Amino acid sequence: MSEQPTDSPAEDAESVLQEIERKRSLQGPAVVAVAIIGISFSIFQMWLAARGSELSITLPVIGEFVLAQLQLLQINAVHVAFALVLTFLLYPVSTGDGPVARRCVALAAALDDRLGESHPVTRAVRRVGAFLKWAGVDPDLDRVAPIDVVFAAVSALTATYFITDFAEIQEMRRFGLEAGRPAPDVWLGYLDVLSFVVDPLASVLEPLAFLLGPLADTSYAFVLGVVGVLLVLEATRRAISLWLMVIVALFVVYARFGFYIPQDAAYIGVLSIPSFSWPDIVQNLWYNTENGVFGIPVTVSVQFIYIFILFGAFLEMSGAGQWFIDLAYGATGTRKGGPAKASILASGFMGTISGSSIANTVTTGAFTIPLMKRSGYRPEFAGGVEASASSGGQILPPVMGAAAFLIVQYTGTPFADVIVAAAIPAVVFFFGVWVMVHFEAVKQGIGGLDKSELVDIRSHLWSGWFYLLPLGLLLYYLIIERLSVARSAWFTVVAIGALLALVAAYGDETRGLLAGVFTLLVGGTFLSELLVGGSIVAALTGGGTGAQSAAVAFSAVLGDVGWLAIAAGTITMLVRPGLDATVLNYDEAVDDAAEMTASAINLPGLASNALYRYGVFVGKSMEDGARTAVPVVVAVAAAGIIPGVISISGLGPNLVALIRSVAGGSLVLVLFITAVSSIILGMGMPTTVTYIILSVLLAPVLTPFGVPELAAHLYILYFGVIADITPPVAVAAYAASGVAKSDAFQTGIEAFKLSLNKAIVPFAFVVTPGIVMLRRNPGELPVGDQYSVVGTADLLDLSYSVPEILLPVIGVFLGVIALAATVIGFVYTDVDGVDRTAFAVSALLLMAPSLAVTGVYDLLGLFGVTTGGVSLVVDLALRGVGLAMFAALLARNRRGSAATQQADASGSA
Repeated sequence: MSEQPTDSPAEDAESVLQEIERKRSLQGPAVVAVAIIGISFSIFQMWLAARGSELSITLPVIGEFVLAQLQLLQINAVHVAFALVLTFLLYPVSTGDGPVARRCVALAAALDDRLGESHPVTRAVRRVGAFLKWAGVDPDLDRVAPIDVVFAAVSALTATYFITDFAEIQEMRRFGLEAGRPAPDVWLGYLDVLSFVVDPLASVLEPLAFLLGPLADTSYAFVLGVVGVLLVLEATRRAISLWLMVIVALFVVYARFGFYIPQDAAYIGVLSIPSFSWPDIVQNLWYNTENGVFGIPVTVSVQFIYIFILFGAFLEMSGAGQWFIDLAYGATGTRKGGPAKASILASGFMGTISGSSIANTVTTGAFTIPLMKRSGYRPEFAGGVEASASSGGQILPPVMGAAAFLIVQYTGTPFADVIVAAAIPAVVFFFGVWVMVHFEAVKQGIGGLDKSELVDIRSHLWSGWFYLLPLGLLLYYLIIERLSVARSAWFTVVAIGALLALVAAYGDETRGLLAGVFTLLVGGTFLSELLVGGSIVAALTGGGTGAQSAAVAFSAVLGDVGWLAIAAGTITMLVRPGLDATVLNYDEAVDDAAEMTASAINLPGLASNALYRYGVFVGKSMEDGARTAVPVVVAVAAAGIIPGVISISGLGPNLVALIRSVAGGSLVLVLFITAVSSIILGMGMPTTVTYIILSVLLAPVLTPFGVPELAAHLYILYFGVIADITPPVAVAAYAASGVAKSDAFQTGIEAFKLSLNKAIVPFAFVVTPGIVMLRRNPGELPVGDQYSVVGTADLLDLSYSVPEILLPVIGVFLGVIALAATVIGFVYTDVDGVDRTAFAVSALLLMAPSLAVTGVYDLLGLFGVTTGGVSLVVDLALRGVGLAMFAALLARNRRGSAATQQADASGSA
């Protein structure tokens, strides 16, 4: 399984991904610049995760040296500035094939025909066009244009102001942006260190201030805020989509001119807002950590999202991706439809750490889709399986992409509880897709792969067990130790680095040396902590806090064991630079980067140096993490503007009231409105953006109906994920079709059908919170405290756990089997149209009977019939009816299969 399929090389997958993301493939100095900035971005975030907001370093002899003490607004500004700089370097302003570029070309051609090529107007237009093409157009996606350099420099300038003039920003929070200094004063202030040159020139330059026009007297903070918001919008257009940029820009315009909407206007009167000036708007959108660009979404990105993206990058660059793909095929490849089942396992795992449906579909699909096609699956079905499973990775614990961290922030729910709540629905989804591909395999007579093509499970686990350890540690830190998300991810990243250092230094000739060095470092550290209260370096340089107990010294050693492992591996690789690591297989990107950089410095032999390759692995992981994080950071920065506008304008409660009045008090209708809104808004948008917008608008609509807050947010997340595989856009399915060489729309149809249970399960857990392990707390409590995740005592209370958790969960699992029969049209034999309908009804009754009854009650309410709620007895009775229908249909279908087989046997005889 280690060999790549010949009918779909990785280059094809890369071209598909580049076509969708329109990201540059840079060469030369630009690659070095992006790598340096990306690694710096990752180092900044790792430092924050390890040390908090104080950027300090402990030096031998000198002691602790504090570089800076940053406030949250400053940290967020630097975070976004890094992403903006990388966006303008990685994504072009234009490739020359857009509507504006085409119209410019058409204008030049029209002038040629009408005025002639030598006419002054034609020549002027040609010169302007040539200049614009040189300044911004990048048709081959391989060069950084001058305008990109300018935008990147201005992006860095926006962060500089937050660092150097934060005291002024704090003053302007009280007195408004108009109180800020004008641009010339700020720029001259930056040159205070050159006052002996600047002061004599100040009197000369002052009369020239008129050249700046109105900007000479305008607050620099206001100008920089306007420029910053525009840069975020432009970065959004490049890295995400034009439509998201337009939506966000319309909200900004609405904040300024929404007061023109008459309050007494029918329907739209609720959209009327107070009047705000541009400085008020810019101050709220650019100099605020509660709302706007640097609001809660960016704070979540700083604290949680980036470090988990980095965790995924380290894991992927270590070779874990290919190892897990091989493991999935080794476990299921020989079964019926084995390649498709392996795709579900591999894509689910990779999706949960990557958080990107598109990237996961393409990278994993490059291996899984050709094998599915070769085994007999239709290209559209193969692409649909990959797209469905890859998008499902965003709802699969323990990482769940980026949106899960936003749920933590918006609901105040501990991340460990989010994992527990999301676990059963995620397993149900992947189980449902598994059943569908199994039914399709039996229907089409598709077998598995030959055992000789697959890895041996036992030897494969033995050779790569260390890939499982980081995930186990992550769960331990999150669930057992209950550490914060950021600290858990940070410790896990260090663990990956330590494991890989040991594995990279491990070989037949170095195992003894490695063990000896590690033992010496651990023993020496224990003694230095015991005797001088500090590390070995502190002991050698006269530092330390003084002698301490053995228990304290041992605890300190445990805290540093990751760094000691990295040091042991590094020393071993220094001593034996030519060693061949027998159990380590870096990702191909690491090998390519090692060869390329070694050749660039005319030392090609370095590419085989163990320590150099390990260093390249660390650097490549940090760079790849930054590249992956760029669209996420840009998306959350742009999307934060929308809740910012809603917050300052007071629009939120009005919209909630409007939606509730339109729904007429019907929970079913509100759920459908939310689902459709999530899918429509999510088409072509990152899941995080969809979640940010709709969690602000629609989650407050659901909770008054008794829906648990956490369940409401998970509901919105699920349908945001479904948008990735919903035609006509279906970006993940489009990516899969590019690899499968299939029809994009039909691939989207297959992916949506395979993900139908992902659309029904959210309805089930909204009306039956036990499915997401939530139990209502007694008493009148605030929305966020009404429900809590069940504990051991709740599970042992059989009078609660059996009817509220166990039976509904069993019903959901059986329901997805019935749904699979409905979608595939096959169980033991073909299922006709009538039985398909019956299977669909049984699936609904098994999964969400309360939803069906509530819908009927809502219809009766339209005719003035008073109804009550759905009792637990009615809910369980309907599940029993669904179970009886399901069992009867299965039995009849099985008898039909047996009769068909008997008839075939008689005919052949």
